[in-house]
Amino acid sequence: MAKQPKGISYAKYGYIFSIPFVAAFLIFSLYPTIYTAVLGFTDCKGLGNNDWHFLDQPFDNYRAVLKNKTFITSLKNTVAIWIMNFIPQISMALLLTAWFTSHTNEIKGKGFFKVVFYMPNIITAATVAILFQNLFSYPVGPVNDILTSLGIKDAAYNFAVDKSATRITVAFIQFWTWYGNTMIVLISGVLGISPDIYEAADIDGANGIQTFFKITIPNLKTVLLYTLVTSLVGGLNMYDIPKLFRNGGPDNATITSSVFIFNQAFMGSFLYNKASAASMIMFVIIAVFSAILFRVMRDEDEHRIEVEKKREKKAAKKAAAGGQSWQ
Repeated sequence: MAKQPKGISYAKYGYIFSIPFVAAFLIFSLYPTIYTAVLGFTDCKGLGNNDWHFLDQPFDNYRAVLKNKTFITSLKNTVAIWIMNFIPQISMALLLTAWFTSHTNEIKGKGFFKVVFYMPNIITAATVAILFQNLFSYPVGPVNDILTSLGIKDAAYNFAVDKSATRITVAFIQFWTWYGNTMIVLISGVLGISPDIYEAADIDGANGIQTFFKITIPNLKTVLLYTLVTSLVGGLNMYDIPKLFRNGGPDNATITSSVFIFNQAFMGSFLYNKASAASMIMFVIIAVFSAILFRVMRDEDEHRIEVEKKREKKAAKKAAAGGQSWQ
């Protein structure tokens, strides 16, 4: 093995390679976040306004947002649409994962099916919105034609004015767009599980269902946590489809928190202070729910080992401190 020359440190190259990411993070993520948090405590509003001041009552903007009925409606819509989207999304992704990773039933053309299921995720949101607008168009459209031809509806139905139908459609679009991505993530997690475990299960006579629920799911806990957190963050920041599909309508049926924030900041009065306050409220909500998920989904055995290690370190420090004081 080649020895490292004396006096040469390679650690600095790691810092050099990380500079582009750190610079991009500071400029495009950390600074905007801090600036947004600051604006939430000011009277900043109006296009191009640079003359803003901190409020005498710093939390006035937050109180105003929390009392705003449209914001409350948008928050309810966001949670409802995310739940309607995520439950079938994770269910379908798990079903397809079990199908594609089965050790007993080999499926031909797995790569083709994976591409087909993942493909909706690479279509732009604007394209998807236009597609579904045309599918549910009134009075003539593919969905209305099918309903009338099957005798389900006597005449064309205007889905654009039905709040429940529009909300369900937005949830379906989110599900259809993202279930393929979730499937790929879960399959990657399954491929990381040791094949020896499955071989032992086969020897013991475990069937496919038992293998999936007793081996695959427990070993996918970390990947499932990642999926839950990323879906939560993405779902509570949902903007493109609700905005492009019906612009938050009808009657605010599909307005989400991100659409509300956009409307506050860039439509009408340009209320940057209210939009910033709403953004930070959503930031806190997402952080709290993410922390809860981390708490619920953590590995209890690993947590117990970490606790024991900390106790041993504390005991060792106390013993060392006691020995020094005795000397």
